[in-house]
This record gives sequence, C-alpha cells and structure tokens, in this order.
Amino acid sequence: MNSHPMILVNTEEIPGMVIQQVLGLVQGNTVRAKHIGRDFAAGLKNLVGGELRGYTELLTEAREEAVARMMAQAQQLGANAILNVRFSTSAVTQGAAEIYAYGTAVIAVPEAGPIAGGAPEGQAWYEGHGPESNR
Repeated sequence: MNSHPMILVNTEEIPGMVIQQVLGLVQGNTVRAKHIGRDFAAGLKNLVGGELRGYTELLTEAREEAVARMMAQAQQLGANAILNVRFSTSAVTQGAAEIYAYGTAVIAVPEAGPIAGGAPEGQAWYEGHGPESNR
C-alpha cells in the first residue's frame, strides 16, 4: 500500500507534477437510504426553514465513502493521484440515492528543474525519460 497520500484534483493537471502514466478510470459509489427519524426532523425543519443537518451529514458521509472506495481502486492500480475527480448523484428508489465519485488514476512525479548535463529550464524530466533514455 502507498505510504504517501493520494492526490485528488478536479483538474487535468497537477501543478508542479508531470503525469508519467495514465492508469484509467477509477470509481467509487454508495447508496444511502433516508432514515425515518431524519425524515421527521427534516419535515419539521421545512416548516420553519433552515439547514437539514441530518441530510447534510448523510450526504457528507456518502461522499466520503464513495471517495474512499475510488481511492482504494486507484491504489490497487498503483496510482498516486486521481485527476478530473467528479461526483454524480441519482435516485435509485424512492427514499434512496446513489453518490458516485469518479476520476482518472495516474502516476504523477514531481517536475525537476535543470539537471547537470542538460535539461533546459522548465522542462520536466523523470525516471526513464531523461536524455539517456533515448540511447
């Protein structure tokens, strides 16, 4: 298992990193049902207005679980980052919803500055892709 934290971004690039390898789509999901106690409290809250904290907590937990599953799949592929992270929700049945997280698993390496013997300023070099790799 990777000892470094997984990098998650909703962009196609990671500042200061070079994408060494694209490993493919990774995804995670969870389906959550409404709770009768939360429904009752939410109904009362709707009468007076305000945040429906029970549902906010439910959706937060669901997103965290979907992301954890997506990250586990990425780690199994050997990724250290996930690009273009997106979320989707859909009603599965009355009273239950799916939270779906997905993105592109990649291996990203830090950009290197100029190296002795040759990389021009700003050009990224990483293991196996330096001047010697073309010999």
